[in-house]
Amino acid sequence: MFTAALLGNPNVGKTTLFNLLTGSNQYVGNWAGVTVEKKEGFIEEKIKVVDLPGIYAFDTFSNEEKVSKDFLENEKVDLIINIVDASNLNRNLYLTTQLKQFNKPILLVLNMMDAAENKGIHIDTKMLEKDFKIKVHPIIASKGIGITELSELLQSSDFLSWPIDNDYQLCDENQTYKYIDKILKNSIKVNASSKPSYTEIIDKFVLNKYLAYPIFFLGLYIIFKLTFSWVGQPLAELLENIVTTKLIPLLENILSGNSLWFRSLLIDGIIGGVGSVIVFLPVILTLFLGISFLEDSGYMARAAFIMDKLMRKMGISGKAFIPMIIGFGCSVPGIMSARTLESEKDRKLTALLVPLMSCNARLPVYALFASVFFPGRQTLVIFSLYGLGVLMAFIMGLLFKNTLFKSIEEPFIIELPEYKLPEFKNLLKRTWEKGKGFLKKAGTIIFAVSISVWFLSNFNISGMTDMNNSFLASIGKFIAPLFIPLGFGNWQTSVALLTGLMAKEVVVGTLGVIYGGVLTTILPSVFTSLSALSFLIFVLLYTPCVSVVATMKKEYGTKMAIFSVGYQLVLAWVISFIFYKIGSLIL
Repeated sequence: MFTAALLGNPNVGKTTLFNLLTGSNQYVGNWAGVTVEKKEGFIEEKIKVVDLPGIYAFDTFSNEEKVSKDFLENEKVDLIINIVDASNLNRNLYLTTQLKQFNKPILLVLNMMDAAENKGIHIDTKMLEKDFKIKVHPIIASKGIGITELSELLQSSDFLSWPIDNDYQLCDENQTYKYIDKILKNSIKVNASSKPSYTEIIDKFVLNKYLAYPIFFLGLYIIFKLTFSWVGQPLAELLENIVTTKLIPLLENILSGNSLWFRSLLIDGIIGGVGSVIVFLPVILTLFLGISFLEDSGYMARAAFIMDKLMRKMGISGKAFIPMIIGFGCSVPGIMSARTLESEKDRKLTALLVPLMSCNARLPVYALFASVFFPGRQTLVIFSLYGLGVLMAFIMGLLFKNTLFKSIEEPFIIELPEYKLPEFKNLLKRTWEKGKGFLKKAGTIIFAVSISVWFLSNFNISGMTDMNNSFLASIGKFIAPLFIPLGFGNWQTSVALLTGLMAKEVVVGTLGVIYGGVLTTILPSVFTSLSALSFLIFVLLYTPCVSVVATMKKEYGTKMAIFSVGYQLVLAWVISFIFYKIGSLIL
């Protein structure tokens, strides 16, 4: 078994290449001691490919660079696969020169050869291979071109006999770029053309000072429309109909001869809890598909650039916009990705604000309440909740900037990649990976909490009892007074918010277990439209799940984790209170 380390700058197609080479034969975890994602895959059980974090150089000391450097220095590495953007070789080869210091065979994979050709850049790969003294292989990963040949080259194990360039000595940055320019002078020919590329044409509109923000918000609105009106929500309603009209009656017939408590456990506990959440899988998959499309197309970097001016007012750079966008999927990787920011102030401030971005775990709650209380206006209501999260992040950023994080701002530098049409297969794969995480949570955390809630809602110290006299009711009645000023002070919703600390999807699962039956018909008797909105605002802003708190503690320490929990709980209560009281006066 040989080991190949896959390295490259961000946005050069490293993940795409890794997926193409290893297929489904992959394992994902975290590197020991840090929460940087670790990916390993295998090519025909002959070569283990380790996908190292995307980095620009070894000159700084981020966790990603430490992980990559430590792996190359201390692990058994037979080959370094360095993937680069063929349309921007001058910058990409800076990392390649630094990789030579590790005295390993290097395979330089030139990706995006089509983008280079479109720019009028013609690369003589043989000359580059000769002058740079490393093996070169051209590919177009997005179209699968050159991948078969690359896989065969790796499996032949010829790299064991490749010469290693020991002549190059690391120099300062200016000298290194002079060395790269000297090599590229012989191997690259550029046909000057007055015709602008399609990327330049699109950017005239996308980055226009008048059109940039309308285009950005229009794109997000279309994604929300797809999710909550056109595709995701209709499919969720279809799935819910199957569960309530087909699955539950079928189980009731099958279990008719069993004891009452066992039927209640399966139908009210497991189906009522897990089923109430799982029906929203189409909503989550549709939203992920839209966000993945923006990421793969190259637009997300532009969004960070567009948002820089606004985010400067919060005391952070536009680059922090990317962890926040990731936070819309899940706050855990959003907080983890804040490590890529240059300054300690930016990293901590961004980590505190990321949980205010509405993660996908809240979607089942939004989708349920919006469909019940605001039919026909689901998209507007849920879009407004996401917007409120962003607004509160902006306000809290201003507050923290002028109190906790007073320091000099860092310059904003970001690379804008070429636009490309995402491969449908890759989009589906990425979407499914995220959806699989939701299903895994449904089968573990939500399942466990649903059974616990069922037990606590059906038993007290004397044994099986009426729900209003159960353990759960006692807990709920103790904390319910806190929520009376917010418009939803009954013990059932109080308990749902409490269990939501395990995972926000559990809020719906808990309500499903407690109320039983079809929530869409029961909730109108529990909430008014105003109290439902107040409840949704609280769910949006209150303390994130235990996984997020644990990540915050691991990344930034116990004090910051406690502060994050406390400030969000207070913020959620205050904003819900203000909204409910003003709404009550108006209505």
